[in-house]
Amino acid sequence: MTADKPYLTGHYTPVADEITATGLTVEGTLPAELTGRLLRNGHNPKPGVTPTHWFKGSGMVHGIRLREGRAEWYRNRWVHTPALDGAPYMTEHGPDLTASTAGTHVIEHAGRLLALCEANYPFELGQDLDTVGVYDFDGKLRTAMTAHPKEDPLTGELHFFGSSPFPPYLVYYVADAKGEIVHSAEVQGATASLKHDFAITRRHVVFVEGNVTFDPADHSGIPYGWSDRQPSRIGVMPRGKDGTGHIRWFSIEPGNMLHVANAFEDGQGRIVLEGPTVDREGFHLSWNWWIGAPGRGSEPVARSYTRRWVVDLTAGSVDEQIIDDLPVEFPTLNEEYLGAENRYQYAISFPDEKGFGGYGIVKYDRTSGARRIHQVGDARMPSEAVFVPAAEATREDDGYLLTVVSDLKQDASHLLVLDASGLDRIATVHLPHRVSAGLHGSWIPDSAPQRNRD
Repeated sequence: MTADKPYLTGHYTPVADEITATGLTVEGTLPAELTGRLLRNGHNPKPGVTPTHWFKGSGMVHGIRLREGRAEWYRNRWVHTPALDGAPYMTEHGPDLTASTAGTHVIEHAGRLLALCEANYPFELGQDLDTVGVYDFDGKLRTAMTAHPKEDPLTGELHFFGSSPFPPYLVYYVADAKGEIVHSAEVQGATASLKHDFAITRRHVVFVEGNVTFDPADHSGIPYGWSDRQPSRIGVMPRGKDGTGHIRWFSIEPGNMLHVANAFEDGQGRIVLEGPTVDREGFHLSWNWWIGAPGRGSEPVARSYTRRWVVDLTAGSVDEQIIDDLPVEFPTLNEEYLGAENRYQYAISFPDEKGFGGYGIVKYDRTSGARRIHQVGDARMPSEAVFVPAAEATREDDGYLLTVVSDLKQDASHLLVLDASGLDRIATVHLPHRVSAGLHGSWIPDSAPQRNRD
């Protein structure tokens, strides 16, 4: 029953229909330079469908169009994949990479909008969010594609990977700024460990294999689980065509990381990698909520604390430490600093396992160690905070944070626009209906290349 599944209730109650609304109400003043679209994806099964795992719900993309101080429209659309109509992922011939939920992320690259789910091919969307169809990079994508590709801010290249519980376990890809895959290779020595995200630096690609790995005994539809026998480690290899055969693996403490905050080479040439991680108990807390296991609460809780690894390639060693004990997830940054040393990072704070605290937008200053939190209010939950740089930015944090907030008391949602430097509210855009809590999204400025621009 739906009531037994926490990912179908409260902030996560699915939206039942697709709508388009224009002329949205704005409180405050939207900066005129915020001209583009905020797109956000998330799992939203159709009415009457109860998936066995939160991640099995079909993807729905929500779009908000801003232009020169106005909020012109909101629309939401399911990603029309075979899985939306019940097609199974596994067939008698093996996995069907088109049977995707396409519900984890939505990005733009080389003028294409792509809805992503790490177990499948991407699905291309039109500018009005209607589904164009499966996209396999003109046949050059041979595996599933991660939901967390990385676009190099200097070259425009898109780095990504395909991960599988079966060989080949890990395949690395590079698409050029025009969207053509120009390099792909199997990564040697990888295992069936779950690899949801990864990192790039200016010179390296960084993979993380944690203790969550393929578990054929799991029946949730997502066949992974915690294993103390699975080594936890970081893999570092040079970027580009010559790097794949030279990966080096470094052992780290047990744990699992879903999302990378950033990685870079420091002044000594060491790799610095940061992101929220969980231990065994923290993973089981999350997993039990994701599958609706008995004893879990109605609200998700987190024991995901920000960790830093410093990989010394010369010494062959790794120094690691927890640098903040606030439960957070969905780290973001000014992506102009992706792969380079950044000062500021953002995240979403969660209540802890005892229900203390609330949801908020967190800003970290890596230089001073300061932490600031914008509390969104009682019974409200924000989505991942997407950073948009200001047009005349001179500092790293000159810009805006955009987050879609679910409000249970009002049974409504709004787009919250914050000043990224001080986390002060700038504007609120009221949406025509409640938007279910989701996962990842992107800001698509009008300056980005777009096919069939609206």
